[in-house]
Amino acid sequence: MTVGYGSDEAMCDSWGSSEDWWETVPPQEACTRFRVFFPDDHQTVPRDIVDVMAALGAWRVWTGSAAACGSYDHRERREVHYLWPEGHPVEEVLHERLSGPAEAVAPDGGRTGDVRDRLVVDENAESQDDLEPRTKRAVAEAMDVSLLSKGGRYEVQSASGNRYEVDVIDESCTCPDWQQRSPEGGCKHLRRVDHEIKRGRVPRPDGRLPSP
Repeated sequence: MTVGYGSDEAMCDSWGSSEDWWETVPPQEACTRFRVFFPDDHQTVPRDIVDVMAALGAWRVWTGSAAACGSYDHRERREVHYLWPEGHPVEEVLHERLSGPAEAVAPDGGRTGDVRDRLVVDENAESQDDLEPRTKRAVAEAMDVSLLSKGGRYEVQSASGNRYEVDVIDESCTCPDWQQRSPEGGCKHLRRVDHEIKRGRVPRPDGRLPSP
């Protein structure tokens, strides 16, 4: 399961103009917004999520498609948002998961800025040993990746000097392999861009730089 969290007001200040979440419930002062992603084959929020968040005393404010705000790798998921007062004891647990012991937390307490700056994922998600063979080859090959524009458009320059445009939102590439075969899992350029984003080596699809 993947979750994200951040100050409700700071999130709205950062990208409220592009999302309608706050039309349902306006930004709440001194509250943390907690996002939980789940498979889109669930017609309703899974019971386990409902029970856990209820036990924490959080209240649900929104649910919908996760294919927004840089969540390009969650296209086949939905998400649900909860609020709780900042300073909730569970935040210390989250900080420890992300940054080690609570005393090592950054000065902002991990509760300001963009929620996408602190996604909590499986620790093994970025292990190169676990990569699919074709992705391993794409990662090892000499390529230069750069963000072309916000919205998930990247340029990949291969060792041969050829340049291709990759769209991580549409999962497409202008290379001949993609245009002719559309290989399952994406061409090597799409795989390489995906890997570079997840490793924090290039800006995210929303144009923001990765966290230090």
